[in-house]
Amino acid sequence: MTGRIDRDGRLVSADAALLQLQEAAGSTLGRPLALPQLAALARSALTLVVPLSRSVLAANDQHDLDLWVRAEPDDEGVTLRIERWNERAPSPPRLALVSNNGEPEEPDIPQAPEPDPLIWQTDAELHFTRISPALAELLGSTEEDAIGQPLTRLLRLVEDDDGRMPLLVALAAREEMVAQRAHPRGSPDEDIRLTAQPMLDPDGRFTGFSGRAVHDGVSSTPSAEDAVLIDHALDEALRSPLDRIIDAADRIVERTDGPLRSDYASYAGDIAAAGRHLLSVISSMSEEASISASSVDLAALVREADGLLEAASEARKVTVEITAPETRIHAKGEARGIVQILVNILGNAIRHSPEGGKVSAAFAHDGATVSVTIADQGPGIAPADQQRIFERYEQAGSASGGSGLGLAISRRLARSMGGDIMLKSAPGEGAHFTLTLPIAS
Repeated sequence: MTGRIDRDGRLVSADAALLQLQEAAGSTLGRPLALPQLAALARSALTLVVPLSRSVLAANDQHDLDLWVRAEPDDEGVTLRIERWNERAPSPPRLALVSNNGEPEEPDIPQAPEPDPLIWQTDAELHFTRISPALAELLGSTEEDAIGQPLTRLLRLVEDDDGRMPLLVALAAREEMVAQRAHPRGSPDEDIRLTAQPMLDPDGRFTGFSGRAVHDGVSSTPSAEDAVLIDHALDEALRSPLDRIIDAADRIVERTDGPLRSDYASYAGDIAAAGRHLLSVISSMSEEASISASSVDLAALVREADGLLEAASEARKVTVEITAPETRIHAKGEARGIVQILVNILGNAIRHSPEGGKVSAAFAHDGATVSVTIADQGPGIAPADQQRIFERYEQAGSASGGSGLGLAISRRLARSMGGDIMLKSAPGEGAHFTLTLPIAS
């Protein structure tokens, strides 16, 4: 049994049985494939450009269907070959009372009402469009207040044992999501699992998720603050090639292998500096930073971070204005860690500034601390998001283009040096991030 899907996800030809499934799901030939698991398999095959085979569950009016489907992509779309089609009777109600002769019995005692199912839906930007009263209550909200809120404002997502976020994987692939663990923000000890199917409009465009939640009770999972992002083996695997890249770049800069044009030597210097910065990122993600504090010139480190981001600011035509302090400002901290913090904050400011906009860096100090405030002309951050964005894998609103790790790592690094990162912002007024560090004696 075969069917043909074009590159826009439309079912353009199908054997009779597959076409009947399409029509039972409310669509027809020439319209987007309306069976979510089949559509997800076709999209994955197109994206990866390799044949894929997968077990798929479906149903028609009379039977549950257990299918084995092979998706074969080509330049014009995907051919679906259903190699196994097993029909079985629909599962009976889980709590049905059945007598010896197979006929249902009337219960002798009143049955407790079934609990309100924990149902939810979101739009394409993961804002709630539907939520059952029971789930809203579990999340410390009401149905009315939850509608329109970002899912991550009410739930803190937790990665699985492989370090992945099932919701992010499903969102990227526009496919079914299974077992995304989460904690209600108002009850961080409670454990919830989310499952969902992607929703598509008649043209095949992703419009959000429709799913259920399962309440697993109290969690014993360690907090995200205590989690290590990169284990020792991966840390070693990343450090070795980076060390070789830095060593090679340093030899180019020093011209130890022969004469070289000055501009090429300058490029090699940039490569070495970026490599050393990446090593500091890996260190901060793999373990609690072992800080060796010293006196550092904070303004010089801001200029270094700006240099590392020069390509990004030029691409967006964003001007970075660094207001030099009247006197040299010395902070107490670890230089590589401070540069990493500044690259994260300054990079966010550049990414969220309008094209042709301006980002400013200004310094201040008192008797105990020194600080730099980086301000942008972006859309600003709503008060309800200003704490959440410092958590791992979190971003403000529908922001995209980052991993959601930078600010979490930056705040942890700043606090390990005796400092902190503060945010002042309002929607439409840009964001002001202030890095504060102890003053060097």
